[in-house]
Amino acid sequence: MKAIRFLFAAMILLGPVGLNFSELAAEPAQTEFKLAFGPGNAPPGYLRVSPTQAYSKEAGYGFEGVPKISEVDRGGENPLHAGFCTSENPFFFSVALPEGNYKVTVTLGDAQGESTTTIKSELRRLMLEQIHTRPGEFISRSFIANIRTPIYPGGNVHLKSPRETKDEAWAWDEKLTLEINGKPACLAAMEISKVDVPTIYILGDSTVCDQSKEPYASWGQMLPRFFKPEVAVANHAESGETLSSSQGAHRFDKVLSAMKPEDILLIQFGHNDMKSKGADASEQYKSTLKKWVAEVKKKGGIPVLITPVNRHSFQGAEVVNSLRDYPDKVREAAKEEGVAMIDLNAMSKTLYEALGPTPSIQLFEHNADASKFDGTHHSPYGAYELAKCVIEGMKNAKLEVVKLMVDGVPVFDPAKPDPVSAFGVPPSPGAPGLRPLGD
Repeated sequence: MKAIRFLFAAMILLGPVGLNFSELAAEPAQTEFKLAFGPGNAPPGYLRVSPTQAYSKEAGYGFEGVPKISEVDRGGENPLHAGFCTSENPFFFSVALPEGNYKVTVTLGDAQGESTTTIKSELRRLMLEQIHTRPGEFISRSFIANIRTPIYPGGNVHLKSPRETKDEAWAWDEKLTLEINGKPACLAAMEISKVDVPTIYILGDSTVCDQSKEPYASWGQMLPRFFKPEVAVANHAESGETLSSSQGAHRFDKVLSAMKPEDILLIQFGHNDMKSKGADASEQYKSTLKKWVAEVKKKGGIPVLITPVNRHSFQGAEVVNSLRDYPDKVREAAKEEGVAMIDLNAMSKTLYEALGPTPSIQLFEHNADASKFDGTHHSPYGAYELAKCVIEGMKNAKLEVVKLMVDGVPVFDPAKPDPVSAFGVPPSPGAPGLRPLGD
């Protein structure tokens, strides 16, 4: 028992254990689960989840890590409202599932107390944000979670080792892992089923990818929060990538293999590409963008080009371009190919300048007093604000998928950013993560 507890503690502090590709080749077969987290007998058709149920491949579900899970019994006639699992700390729950898109419906609440719950999936992809219930109130909320393995017909993605095979393994393994976070989070029930829904794919670099640990974050992992449970977001971006390295690692092939007609591919590179010393490097970058656009169109997908987000590159009160002519090459490629473009480069400039040189440091990874900060990679607050910029860009591009955005999201003006005090997404547990690759 002590050995098992030590292993789970290591998973929380150091990240998930490494991937075993032979195990991934034999995916789990079950695609539906109904789980009850309260005490007593589960309702017909549901599996009861004990607070001591550790995840195992044999069971196919269970809690990850060692935070103490409490089981609360409130009684009552409705077995799904009679109790719940909770913890003083955020906790993780996993379910073994084949690759695909899954509708997850959680029942949250406490018959006697208040609860506030935030749910993230895989590598901190924001799914539900601060769902509040009053005493005696139970709320069911649904979201679409995408899970994947590196394998695709004809090959497999070349994962970075050990970054992706260990620290980011939850993005590629055989299970869906959910982070249940809140004060307190009260999880009463969960239903999971595989669904066929439109998918928004993302390819890009460290300013886009799912950052595995605090204090880093990227806009791609905030995007799911803004969509109804009728569309999936599949973030295939990775730290340190260029267009050519992403293609060489078969990330683009992986996306194309899964893409269906009318699925979207958001493409944002440039931070690493612009470091190439070749005389025609930016033209090659543009040429590759155009080739990707053509391949996506062949699949019936919808390519959307995104200009690279600015760095914290202030001169006085103005952000100056540090990305050479790469943002312009994206604009040119979009115009020449007649495809949608989101000018995140321009919107991020407006966003940063609206806050000013010093306050805008809060948008980036920084220490407690902001005396040191990373001028490339963003904080969760910064990632959230940039995701709002991307959402506005999708609206401006008149993409059909905007009809599937959640209700009540106000128009976002980068010139009028939300104050950092208004940002309420709780941090994920665990030791600080590796610094993202690239600058």
